[in-house]
Amino acid sequence: MRALAVAVVVLLVASVIHAHEIGTTRVSVVFHESRRYEIEVVTDAAALVEKLAAVTGQSPPSRINASALQPLLATFDETFRQRVRIQFDSAADRPAIAYSVVSGVDASSAVATILLTGTIPSDAHQFTWTYGWTFASYAMTVRHAASESPATEWLEGGQTSAPFALRSPAPSIDRVGTAWRYLTLGFTHIVPRGLDHILFVLGIYLLSGRVRAIVRQVTAFTVAHSITLGLSLYGVIDVSSRLVEPLIALSIAYVAIENMFLSELRSWRVALVFAFGLLHGMGFAGALKELGLPRAEFATALLTFNAGVEAGQLAVIAAAFLLVGWHCSERAWYRSRIVLPASALIACTSVYWTIARLCS
Repeated sequence: MRALAVAVVVLLVASVIHAHEIGTTRVSVVFHESRRYEIEVVTDAAALVEKLAAVTGQSPPSRINASALQPLLATFDETFRQRVRIQFDSAADRPAIAYSVVSGVDASSAVATILLTGTIPSDAHQFTWTYGWTFASYAMTVRHAASESPATEWLEGGQTSAPFALRSPAPSIDRVGTAWRYLTLGFTHIVPRGLDHILFVLGIYLLSGRVRAIVRQVTAFTVAHSITLGLSLYGVIDVSSRLVEPLIALSIAYVAIENMFLSELRSWRVALVFAFGLLHGMGFAGALKELGLPRAEFATALLTFNAGVEAGQLAVIAAAFLLVGWHCSERAWYRSRIVLPASALIACTSVYWTIARLCS
């Protein structure tokens, strides 16, 4: 049991550090037949300027509106370049950089679009990319201009990408290939990247190990997040991630705290899980927007991404059952030694996330 407790603590500490951030940074790379390349970095303008100011020993800006941030980014050009590396084979390239900042969905946010352009060396065979101005995971898509099927890679801040071949364009992906790709992306968005969603699913599981209670909650959550995932991607609803992400963290905290006061499933719990599922669906939509959806196979990508998310959630429940539920759920001490401590740790972590996301 001590080993299990240590494992839970390690998971939660890691969650605090690496909880995924939706819609913060994305990178798109396009190679043109004229041997020109374009790399577009879209990120939170205020967060980027704060990091640049900290590195140079300057005070962070007092205003975060777009008109104030755009000229600041240009003054930090050389500092920005220090953590950005474009490499063809073994040679680094120095691109031209243009900075643009526009207001975000809400008045308190600003989005920076940084366009890096340059020429591909005539004898180059491979391209690699490194970006060190984010602490979170981000999606990078790479494609030849003639192809509508980009390669997608998830990277951590400062991590160098896998080499991308320049000589041959990426092969077109058929429906089966699209389905497999987005099924995999949906699964990995939960395991291992979606630690906040993992804790939410664990919170659902911990209330009661009975199959009926778990199925009712998971079904409500699945139906709800499927609704808002689809509506968000079709543009019917559009809610800022600055609102969605703190509410997702708060929903995790609520479920964990309720586990400490309830020992059986109540009807209102299912309704609340459904409401929280609507929030999480908007979070999933933010992640999927980062990756982009192929126009020719939009429905296939959407459905299989959602199926991958469900598979990830079921994997979390299966792991929880095999690790503790199977052996311990009927023991007299299960609630006092497993449910209450684990729920308390999940609640504390989620409250931290809520505050951090509100202050970011």
